[in-house]
Amino acid sequence: MATTATKGATQPSTGGARVKVQQFGRLLSGMVMPNIGAFIAWGLITALFIPTGWFPNADFATLVDPMIKYLLPLLIGYTGGTMVHGKRGGVIAAIVTMGVIIGADQPMFLGAMLVGPLSGWVIKQFDRAVDGKIRAGFEMLVNNFSIGILGGALALIGYKGIGPLMQGITNVLSNGVEFLINHNLLPLVNIIIEPAKVLFLNNAINHGIMSPIAIEQALEHGKSILFMLESNPGPGLGILLAYWLFGKGSAKASAPGAVIIHFVGGIHEIYFPYVLMNPRLILAVIGGGVSGTFVFNLMGAGLTASPSPGSIIAYLAMTPKGGYIPVLAGVIVAAAVSFALAALLLKTSKQADEEMDLEEATAKVKDMKAAGNVPAAAANAVVANVRNKDEVKKIVFACDAGMGSSAMGASVLRKKLQGAGVNITVINSAVSEIPADADIVVTQKTLTDRAMKTNPNAEHISIDNFLKSPKYDELVERLR
Repeated sequence: MATTATKGATQPSTGGARVKVQQFGRLLSGMVMPNIGAFIAWGLITALFIPTGWFPNADFATLVDPMIKYLLPLLIGYTGGTMVHGKRGGVIAAIVTMGVIIGADQPMFLGAMLVGPLSGWVIKQFDRAVDGKIRAGFEMLVNNFSIGILGGALALIGYKGIGPLMQGITNVLSNGVEFLINHNLLPLVNIIIEPAKVLFLNNAINHGIMSPIAIEQALEHGKSILFMLESNPGPGLGILLAYWLFGKGSAKASAPGAVIIHFVGGIHEIYFPYVLMNPRLILAVIGGGVSGTFVFNLMGAGLTASPSPGSIIAYLAMTPKGGYIPVLAGVIVAAAVSFALAALLLKTSKQADEEMDLEEATAKVKDMKAAGNVPAAAANAVVANVRNKDEVKKIVFACDAGMGSSAMGASVLRKKLQGAGVNITVINSAVSEIPADADIVVTQKTLTDRAMKTNPNAEHISIDNFLKSPKYDELVERLR
């Protein structure tokens, strides 16, 4: 079996406030994204069976309160602990999260996000301290009692201290949001959110602040407008439609496909390169975001749970009974305003010849997103443990959450393999959950280090763009 490795001389910079917030957003999204299915389940049960739902049912509606107060925070806490120290970290995090839940009267999503990783870190430090010092035969005793004692103690601290503290913080944030809503100032938040999306700072805002407050509002009112501030697909749709009609070259040609991926697939990062090609278009997405939220607020729109990914399908699924007109109106207005502004900016641009081409802009997006990955792989990433075609049974595409770009890449390669008559399983996963039986792992180049640590035995291939890479054709030819 041949092994090759090549490394570039430069590393992406990981300094600066933007990168720090980016990394913080990755931590938060890493706790929330794997559990989105549970949030959707809660949202559907809420939309269907509460007294104002589609099919009111008092028995089924009793699931709503326990799920939001216990199940979802416990899942977040467990996931946060697992991220830091595997299953032991997850178990102790669940124990401590329970203490925080009981210590507060509100759903403790912020509390779970805090104590989950913290609890995992505590047990990790204990395991390091006793590593190699436990007598043979006493390992299970020490392992079990260490989680029990430390977890119990931290749960008491969570009950008396962290729970009430996080409830106070949640109250302050909720009051701030209510002030913005009551004074019709909520649309101004999109002045921050829309540029943040293009800079990949949206996770810190969306999962760290908006979603916890939105879920509390949804529990009380059956819906929340906060679910829609960052996820509205309208502004991005307007940008892509403008490029479709008034763009040039590869940007114009690729825009129709990007519309489907963005609006139906819910993968918003597909439109970021189009904004970076002409940075003035940030004004268009801000205008679309502000106008969309204004309509949402004016018409009383809201969703029952987070529409993740931000697809129009997810929007419609999370819309409560009687809420379709306000929701669709906000999306349509956002798209129309964004389209009008983007079309004007594209047609009046005097620097069209100096703008980046689409591939250069896409590469810039990847570099910006990659800056939040620590450690980052070298610019020319590693390709190791090369497999011959008889050894390859499963190919895995991996990205941060295992839902967006990796799903697109897996779909592209799967079609190429099928077209070549190659019968090989192609799936996608989070980079932290790459299956052990993966023969080839494909990642964006700055995630390769993390992927190799997750599965060091697989062949690892690094690419720049999940949608279009020459390495796909090279791989298909090798496996033909």
